[in-house]
Amino acid sequence: MASALLLVGLLVAVFVGFNIGGSSTGVAFGPAVGAKTVTKFGAAILMTIFATLGGITVGTEVVETMGGEIVPQSAFTIGASIAVLFFIGFALFLSNVVGVPASTSMTAVGAIAGLGLAQGTLNWAKMGEIVSWWLVSPLAAFWISGVIGRYFYPRLVESFAITQSEGSLLAFDRSGLLPRPYLGPGTTRREFVGTVLVVVIGCYMAFSAGASNVANAVAPLVGSDQIGLYEGVLLGAGAIGLGAFTIARRTMDTVGNDLTDLPILAALVVAVVSSTLVTFLSGIGIPASFVIIATMSIVGLGWGRATRTATIGDAVRGDRPAVSPGALAAESEDAPTVGGEGGTPEGEGRKAIGEEERADIPKTSDLFEPATTARVILLQNVVPAIATVASYLIFRFVPLF
Repeated sequence: MASALLLVGLLVAVFVGFNIGGSSTGVAFGPAVGAKTVTKFGAAILMTIFATLGGITVGTEVVETMGGEIVPQSAFTIGASIAVLFFIGFALFLSNVVGVPASTSMTAVGAIAGLGLAQGTLNWAKMGEIVSWWLVSPLAAFWISGVIGRYFYPRLVESFAITQSEGSLLAFDRSGLLPRPYLGPGTTRREFVGTVLVVVIGCYMAFSAGASNVANAVAPLVGSDQIGLYEGVLLGAGAIGLGAFTIARRTMDTVGNDLTDLPILAALVVAVVSSTLVTFLSGIGIPASFVIIATMSIVGLGWGRATRTATIGDAVRGDRPAVSPGALAAESEDAPTVGGEGGTPEGEGRKAIGEEERADIPKTSDLFEPATTARVILLQNVVPAIATVASYLIFRFVPLF
């Protein structure tokens, strides 16, 4: 009977990891696939490799937190572990139905907290620490990205804007013993560096996803001593890889081609800020929501970009800048966007802060829809709350558990 329950638990864990891989791969490599700098198959390979690296290094801290610090390890019977994993899988299903990506980390913590509340074993100090970071990290993402948008984004546009020329990025001289690569026809050095940068940052995001999300698939089983720590990490990472090679193909299309006209440069800024915060939190054992952090990073970058129309002195005098959701639209019709074709952006001449007019802030496409953003953030918090309440009711009143 115990072996049959363990098999069920392993299957549920694989299902959770499979879905995480499907959603995380799209977030990490959607911009690269949309910009045609890497194929879907190549993205799946890179996702598997770097998610495994993230899980087996930084991610072990999160596994230990979720597997024995929120509630004691003794609370994780095999039945309880399966139930917790079921809540995580249900959250993923619910998010797919409503079209909003759920935070598996927050949902998993909520389900474990419900177990602790029902048994009276919840570590309130640890929960307080986790919730505090949940409040601080999105604000940090907003302000860091806001500072970048206000003070550094124009320089980044001029220096690092990613262009896309016709033809192959690289060509090979095969006249010697070994093929020698060189820049393809029309490829500039900046285009080559920018293209490599898109892929490198995608790998960094995959590392961050593995660090934070592997625990969501296997922490209850590790906490119950049904599998070892590193066995669990490899199982979770393998399941994420399975999702990357299968259902992620659709999410990469969505993120890379259908979701937004967010410029590739802005997407990379958001990726670096969000991944760095998530990796930091994972390193100190805090389960974090990448989606919420990334959403606030996007809003902060757009806000910072829009506030360039006013100096600090103007703000002190009460002259508030008009903030447009389109503040990060492409600088020209030819500027490459996530999912769009692009040539060389014109740049904006880096006018001094306060000298730009509202007309200088492109409005050709919206970076984010405020109502949709509010709905996403609301549901990101409602789903974990539902998991917590449902977990408490089941573990408190269902005799099986």
